[in-house]
Amino acid sequence: MKPTKQLLTSWGLWPNGAAHELGHHIVLAGVVGVAAGLGGVAFQWLGHAVTHVGLDSIAGLHTDGAAHEYDFFNDTNTTLSLWLLVVVLIAGSLISGWLVYKFSPEAEGHGTDAAIDAFHNKGGLIRARVPLVKMLASAMTLGTGGSGGREGPIAQIGAGFGSFLATRLRLSDTDRRTLMAAGVGAGIGAIFQAPLAGAIFAAEVLYRDPDFEAENLIPAFIATSVAYCVFNFTLLVAFDAEAEAFQPLFEIAEDMHFNNPLLLLPLTGLAVAMSISSLIYVKSFYGIHHAFNRLRIPRMLKPALGAAITGAIVVVIYSLLKPLGPEAQKDSLATLAYGYDFLQKILLPADGVTLIIPILLLVGFGKILTTSLTIGSGGSAGVFGPSMVIGGSLGAVVGLAMQKLLPEIVTRVDVFVILGMACFFSAAANTPVSTLIMVCEMTAGYGLLLPAMWVCAISYMLSRRQSIYSQQVPSRRDSPAHRGDFIIDVLQDLSIRDAIGKTASNFIAVPLDKSLTDIVHMIADTHQISFPVVNGKNEFIGLFSLNDVRRYLYKTESVGDLAIAQDLAQCVKPLTLQTDLSTAIGRFTEDCYEELPVVDAEAPLAIIGMLRRQDIIVAYSAQILQMRDRRQEP
Repeated sequence: MKPTKQLLTSWGLWPNGAAHELGHHIVLAGVVGVAAGLGGVAFQWLGHAVTHVGLDSIAGLHTDGAAHEYDFFNDTNTTLSLWLLVVVLIAGSLISGWLVYKFSPEAEGHGTDAAIDAFHNKGGLIRARVPLVKMLASAMTLGTGGSGGREGPIAQIGAGFGSFLATRLRLSDTDRRTLMAAGVGAGIGAIFQAPLAGAIFAAEVLYRDPDFEAENLIPAFIATSVAYCVFNFTLLVAFDAEAEAFQPLFEIAEDMHFNNPLLLLPLTGLAVAMSISSLIYVKSFYGIHHAFNRLRIPRMLKPALGAAITGAIVVVIYSLLKPLGPEAQKDSLATLAYGYDFLQKILLPADGVTLIIPILLLVGFGKILTTSLTIGSGGSAGVFGPSMVIGGSLGAVVGLAMQKLLPEIVTRVDVFVILGMACFFSAAANTPVSTLIMVCEMTAGYGLLLPAMWVCAISYMLSRRQSIYSQQVPSRRDSPAHRGDFIIDVLQDLSIRDAIGKTASNFIAVPLDKSLTDIVHMIADTHQISFPVVNGKNEFIGLFSLNDVRRYLYKTESVGDLAIAQDLAQCVKPLTLQTDLSTAIGRFTEDCYEELPVVDAEAPLAIIGMLRRQDIIVAYSAQILQMRDRRQEP
């Protein structure tokens, strides 16, 4: 037992024997939850600090954020300067790029992809420095106006600690992956005030098809519960945030519920529109990402170039909107940073505020472009937060259009805002279950659970071939992390009867009393490698291989007539036709033979064939091809 484990055992925190799995789920997942909760507080404070200095004090851009998001700093009385805003944006990206490419290139991009890649391809291993670098770089990117969200950074922070803990305790790759995934769910669940969704997201986001990492759910539940409480309790105690603790992130209007089945018809149009919009989002994101990869400039300068282009676009849009008034100009700045203030505005418009379709379209598609430039150029931020703003803005557009077409059915536009948030990211990320729960938790809009299921299911089915997370694999059987498990599962479904070929019955059995000299002559003209030994009743006695005979090949004159087959025979339990191939491959490993005798369970001493390792490989390959053909059938 390693020193760290000894320490935990002395404290009664490292269980042994039957309680081992329970200890992993409760103790270690709980520790990951504590770290993720504190990491969420640190990351949020750091991001707000950079925002206060960069956007607020220098550039004069004041953002309010979501209704129940705690603001650590008071706004300063400065006037907005577009040119200072661009300077701050570029400076933040320069610092972020330097941090990432100098100390931890894995921290580039939106973070969640890196965690997914670590799960599938690296045994859950994340370097210890990655969470810290990711926290600093993302705070600089987001706090200076880069368009992005917090889910990627906090996912990598939580995942990094889970991986670090498992590595220090010398746990297996499986346990490391579990704690890493629990850290992803814990961080997201805490910072977005959506614990259930965070836990399910950690199990769902790994795969593109409808598949889950079910083993991670219970540890993720525990880690996320702890992280959620630690995050809110820390804010409550340390920052006197009583009004914001344990509340949904966004505030919505009262009486939000589903009471008209006909509403599903216009909501189907919403799901189709969000699927198309998500395709534009994914194509734009990776198109810009590939374009920046082809640029022959230092990698650490690419985020600054992306920021410069973003700033230029924002300045042009802001200037063009001058005829619409200062409020429209301010709304256009939601294309920068988080954009949660604009999303909160359209979720719960103040008295006298009218939603303008051109502004909604501008923010929605403008956010797609600025997010693609910020993260696609190498900036460090998440993609979930922008997706909420994009989906909400474009959902409002669909809602306003449907309200004009079907005024008797569509009576509330805010329903389309909430459901637009849900189905947009479901389509973009292939995570329909966790996304619909997350949106419900973030808004406390549980009365819309049924229509959320409807729109998320439709948008997901329309968009399954695309994903904002490039490291997702189709299903568990396509993950290197489960490749061995899948082979065993397939072999367990096959028996030796399925693998043994017709040639297996053409074998040589050696009589018990056959001399070594005769054995040598008998096996000289055969391709057989292992030979069963039988008695006068043709009953199986034992087995020997060519290796057992080889040492006597040059001594046949002295021992050839003295040694007989019984002397060579080793006691080996034969396989039966009913034995599954998973057990059979284990027997080959244990007995170290290339061929093993096969009998029928009803006649356990009568050999009917010799099974080769190659026969198992052929049966496995045939089964895989058959399964793939069935999947491809219409």
